[in-house]
Amino acid sequence: MDKKKMWLIGGMGLVIFAVAFGYLLANNNWGHTLLIRYGLIDEKISKVLEAAPPSLDDQVEEILVNMSDSQKIGQMMMVGIKEKTVEDNVSYLLQEYHIGGIILFDRNMDTAAQVQMLTGDLQKRAKQADSLPLFIAIDEEGGKVVRMKQHLSAAPAAEELGKTGNPQLAADYAHVTAGELKALGINTNFAPDADLALANGRSYSSDPAQVISFVTAVGKSYQRDQLFFALKHFPGIGKSKVDSHLESSEIMVTRDQLEKEDMAPFRSMIRSLNNSDFFVMVSHLKYPALDAENPASLSPAIIQGILRTQLDFQGLIITDDLEMGAVAKLYPFDELGVKAVSAGADIILVCHEYDHEIAVYNGMLQALREGRISMQRVDESVRRILKVKLLHLQSF
Repeated sequence: MDKKKMWLIGGMGLVIFAVAFGYLLANNNWGHTLLIRYGLIDEKISKVLEAAPPSLDDQVEEILVNMSDSQKIGQMMMVGIKEKTVEDNVSYLLQEYHIGGIILFDRNMDTAAQVQMLTGDLQKRAKQADSLPLFIAIDEEGGKVVRMKQHLSAAPAAEELGKTGNPQLAADYAHVTAGELKALGINTNFAPDADLALANGRSYSSDPAQVISFVTAVGKSYQRDQLFFALKHFPGIGKSKVDSHLESSEIMVTRDQLEKEDMAPFRSMIRSLNNSDFFVMVSHLKYPALDAENPASLSPAIIQGILRTQLDFQGLIITDDLEMGAVAKLYPFDELGVKAVSAGADIILVCHEYDHEIAVYNGMLQALREGRISMQRVDESVRRILKVKLLHLQSF
């Protein structure tokens, strides 16, 4: 190589190094001091650099480092309340336990004005306690799984929509649902259902390809309308013959069949949509081909091994309601949350009884302080939660 080329290559290398090093200096406070000291930038330019908004990751870390153990555990819970207004019980949950999410049922909702007041007050109390918005969720699938029938434009059952062969029709209904929920102050919908051939008309089809086309259309519609949503119930409950609200059930099929059929809609959505825009809700059923011992919601093999590692899901994982008989009969509530978090769940859902919600919270907090749940495991989840809240929920 002649000297001219060597000088050219060396010069380019120095330029690249200088730019990279200068960027690092300019984006750190200690870097500003050095640059000013050696006359490379003046103080006016330094002030502009310092005033630049921090990145999303920097904002998340700044919040995380200032959170207490109890605040972190509270952010990892979504609970149901019994009231239609923010009474003492609800205020206590938000202020004492720092709860990060609320799920609403018909027991909480009468009129649009009342729900708007409820959600507004919930957000106000939460921000006073922790300066963070709440996930406020609802099950509004359509068909038999709807809330506030007299006020919301409920979509037809998924099975009916599937029979039309028109995913755009499902997307149009999702658009209407998103607008109505957001107007009520609800920012999260636990839909669409990605299960195959589920009872009560809740599945779009028994054919994975058709389910994929419908859940993708609905998911993209919610994305456009900036409504956070949930894909449920991983890895698929359509083959169950038992209602998991009441009893546990084992899905006795091979791993290959589960991956080709039941997991296919989840895999497709994870690959095609921004993972920061939706939950994956994990079921309470047992899948012996995947984990011979644990139900999915308590299974490291399923949550960490398959959903996180194999499918590379980077978003939020939420359990189904821990009060459902499929898991509530297995362990006391102060152990259930610990097992779910240890398995890899980010948010624990407890929908009905305050005693159960507090028991789950206290069990998780105690396990964290005793080292049975690591701070690293908790911080992984809280980072994801904070990122989604900063991205999606600031306007609520």
